[in-house]
Amino acid sequence: MTHQNTDDLPLPRAALLTGVGRRRGIGAAIARALAEDGFDLALSYSDDYDRRVNAEPSDVEVLAEELRGLGRRVVLVPGDLSDPAEPPRILGAASAELGRLGALVMCHCESVDSAILDTTVESFDRHYAVNVRASWLLLKAFAEQVEVGDGTPGGAVVALTSDHTAHNLPYGATKGALDRLVLAGTHELADRGIRTNVVNPGPIDTGWMDDAVREAGAAQTPGGRLGAPSTVADLVRFLVSERGGWIRGQLLLSNGGFATPAV
Repeated sequence: MTHQNTDDLPLPRAALLTGVGRRRGIGAAIARALAEDGFDLALSYSDDYDRRVNAEPSDVEVLAEELRGLGRRVVLVPGDLSDPAEPPRILGAASAELGRLGALVMCHCESVDSAILDTTVESFDRHYAVNVRASWLLLKAFAEQVEVGDGTPGGAVVALTSDHTAHNLPYGATKGALDRLVLAGTHELADRGIRTNVVNPGPIDTGWMDDAVREAGAAQTPGGRLGAPSTVADLVRFLVSERGGWIRGQLLLSNGGFATPAV
C-alpha cells in the first residue's frame, strides 16, 4: 500500500531527539536548529553514558533553558536505551507532553572502541541493544502514534550513522544494521506517510578529537577542513521540512567528500 499527497503537508511541530546529553554534541546542534524552525522538543539522554564514555556529565538542562529562550516547549526524558522497556516509554512520555510527534531524530549510540580480538560479548550485546534494538523500538513506537491513510501529514525519521568499523567493531557493525532497519521504514510505513533517512556525517569533532586526529581528518577532506555539528543540523532540518519531503529511504553522505580508508 502506498501513501499519497503528503509532501506539502506540514508535520506536527514536535520532535523527539535522542542522544542529546551534551551541549557541544551533534544532537544539541540539531535541537537548536529545529527549535529555530519552530519545533517543540523532547530531549532524551543518558547521564550514565556521558560520564562513562565522554568522561563528563550531561549538561542538557542548560541546553533546555537555552531552547526555551527561543519560545519553544522543551521536555527532558532521560533513559537507558539498553533496556527494551525504555524506547516506548521515552516516546510515550514525549508525546504525552508535546502531543503527536512529527519527527524522530536518533542521535543516540553506544560507542566504545574495541576490535575483533578484544571485543567482549557483553560489550557487543550492549552496542546491539542500544544502536539497533532501541532504534527499532523507537521507530515502531513513533509509527504507532501516526494515523494511517491519505490526508495524514505523516512523519519524518532521521538516524545518524557511521562507517567507522575497524578497531571500533561493535559500533560500526551495529551502525550497519541500523541503516537497514531505518531505511526499511520508508517502505513499510508508507501507509502512515512516514519518510525515513539515514545521515552519515563523517568525522565531526564533538570533543573526542586531538590535534593529530583533526589534522588527519582535514587532510582526507577535499575542502581541507572537517564539518561541525551545525553542518549535520543543516541537513537534518531540511530532511524534516516540507521542502525535504521527497527525500525518502536514503543513506546520505554529508561529509564534505571525506575519503574513508578502505579498511
